[in-house]
Amino acid sequence: MIPWSRIMLGIGVYIGHGHPRTGQYTLAGMLGNLPGPFRGRGGGHLDMTLRHPYEDRKLTFDRHARPYPLLDTFLLEELLSQIVAADETPRLGDPDGLARAVGRLTQLSPRMTRRRLSAAVEEAWRG
Repeated sequence: MIPWSRIMLGIGVYIGHGHPRTGQYTLAGMLGNLPGPFRGRGGGHLDMTLRHPYEDRKLTFDRHARPYPLLDTFLLEELLSQIVAADETPRLGDPDGLARAVGRLTQLSPRMTRRRLSAAVEEAWRG
């Protein structure tokens, strides 16, 4: 258990084991999205820095057979990072508020610019 107040500097979301050279998917993470024997295999992890005492933490998770689209991965990382940066981490423990924010994010288009997606994420969790 990690108290919300210890999380700082945002949270990185990575699909696959290890760290990708660029982006949020490792090679194994990308293979897990393709049809075939690797479908749904592997997991991912959340990277975060904690305070008091300062330490880097990596929390792993398993994945299910449904692929994780890059947009969904970006939106999750952006949502977590914005909430942490605003020092509003207790909001992550509010299932109704989180469901409303995620519901607003499902309507976003992958054709939007990164800046517009970031602004839409902020509007979704603040609204």
